[in-house]
Parts: sequence; C-alpha cells; structure tokens
Amino acid sequence: MNLLRTTLLFLAAATLTAATSVRAGVDDDVRALQSEWEQIKYRTPPAEHEKSFKALAQTAAAVRAKYADRAEPEIWYGIIVASHAGAKGGLGALSLAKEARSALEHALKVDAKALSGSAYTSLGSLYYQVPGWPIGFGDDDKARQLLYKALSANPDGIDPNYFLGDFLYRQRDFDGAREALERALKAPARPDRPLADEGRRKEIQELMAKLPAR
Repeated sequence: MNLLRTTLLFLAAATLTAATSVRAGVDDDVRALQSEWEQIKYRTPPAEHEKSFKALAQTAAAVRAKYADRAEPEIWYGIIVASHAGAKGGLGALSLAKEARSALEHALKVDAKALSGSAYTSLGSLYYQVPGWPIGFGDDDKARQLLYKALSANPDGIDPNYFLGDFLYRQRDFDGAREALERALKAPARPDRPLADEGRRKEIQELMAKLPAR
C-alpha cells in the first residue's frame, strides 16, 4: 500500500508539473506575440506594417497550433491577422479580416473570459471597421453588442473603452464617445504593457481632439 500511495503521489506531482509547464509555455509564447505586435504597431514605420504583421501572423499561427485548446493564442492570432488586414487595406484585405473573425469567434467558444474578454473587443472592432454587405461582413449592430459585452467583461480596461469610444464617435454619438474615452484614459496602467498603454493613450487623445466642443 505504501508503494501504491507513493506511486500515486508521484503521478499527481508529475501531472501538476506538466500542467504548470504548459501554462508557463503558453503564457510566455503569448507574451512574445503581444510584445512583437506592440513593437510593430507603435515603433515600426507604417510603410513596414504590412510586411511585419504578415511575418508575425505566421509565427502566431505556429503558436496557435501548438496550443489548440487554449483561447489566448487564438485571440492573438486574430488580433495580428486583423492588424495585417488593416495594414494591407482594400478588397484584398477582406480574406484576412474573415480569417481574423473566424479565429476570434473560435476563441469565444473555447473561453470567452480569456484575456479579460479581449476576443469580444477585437471582434467588435472588426465588425464596425470592415465594410458591410455586399462588400464585406461589417455590421454595426453586431459591433455594438460585442463591444458592450467586452465592456461588461472588463469595465475599466483601456482597450474596450477605447474601441467603444471609437465606434460611438463613428456613429456620431459624441457624448457617448467622450464618456467611453474618458474612462479609457482613467484605466489602470498595465505594468507588463507600458508601450501598449503609451500608444493607446496617444490614440485616445487624438480621437478626443476630434470631438466637437460641448
């Protein structure tokens, strides 16, 4: 019995160690994607964005395949492919936008709460930035629903408030946009993402400058 108990304890410890190792692996790989995305978006000349995001999407695809049961790599794959679509522009970007949509929808099925509901934010931003029918799948009603779900999941987050503010600005709901953007500026700093915070705050301030005076 002592031998059996020892064996079971050993197996339990090995399983826990393996699970911890996988968790550390996916976290490290996702952080690497996140960091590279930030460098491209906020430090790389715009003329190089398309090429850089395309290359990063290939890396993200490998990470996504490595952790097929996790939502976090799927979310970042969607974000990166969407960024590639935005950099590419034109009708040629629609297939990329559809690929990003598919990844983000799958992430929501795997774990809607992953990364504080970031899949809702990114998917919502796609729906209001992509052209509507008959050209693309853009849909302002879906965008609104998704963005408010993102806000419900992360009410104080800088990203959900920024994208909601941008959406409302485009809808000419200037009071609603101002309210969302002011919340975004008050969002707590993310110690592990100073570059993203700096870049996003600049985008928020630029958008607020476009709002008509009260």
